Amino acid sequence: MSASKKIELIEKALKAFYAGGFQAVGMDRLAKETGISKTSMYKHFKTKEDLILEVLNLRDENYRSWFVRRIEALASTPVERLLAMFDALDEWFHEETYLSCMFIRASCEYPQSSNPIHKISAKHLRLLQAYVIGLAEQAGVKNPGDLARQLMLLNEGAIVLAHIQGPDDVARNAKETAQILINHALSQ
Repeated sequence: MSASKKIELIEKALKAFYAGGFQAVGMDRLAKETGISKTSMYKHFKTKEDLILEVLNLRDENYRSWFVRRIEALASTPVERLLAMFDALDEWFHEETYLSCMFIRASCEYPQSSNPIHKISAKHLRLLQAYVIGLAEQAGVKNPGDLARQLMLLNEGAIVLAHIQGPDDVARNAKETAQILINHALSQ
């Protein structure tokens, strides 16, 4: 399998896993949906778990890249960018393909913290939180780590609520709460 076929497989597997779940989508289904034989798949990925890890790596790169670019397009100051997180989320929530966070779902399907799939999900959140910490530092808050963690709680909670209850007003409510937290952090 060429490198381009491998990338194509990872991209198609991402869509299949996002739509159907990691454990529910087997290699037979992936072979059918991608048009790539299981023999060829196993030449590049010794196990389904190896493929899932590659899928999550791609999703992490794609999502974080989109998230940062979108926030920077929506706002120019660090404080505005902390709030724009929720505007970006609202856009994502209203996409027809929105099915919650792939990393939340992966960590639920592989709940053991020692599992590599769980670990990569935790890494994704740490990287997002590091970005938010950077924004909070740029905004000049006294405890940027605390504010970032609070905003990530809102972020992840909004993702879950939008998936379970529907997207209407979820991001707006989270943004209003974020404004209160940011104002408090700036006043300390």
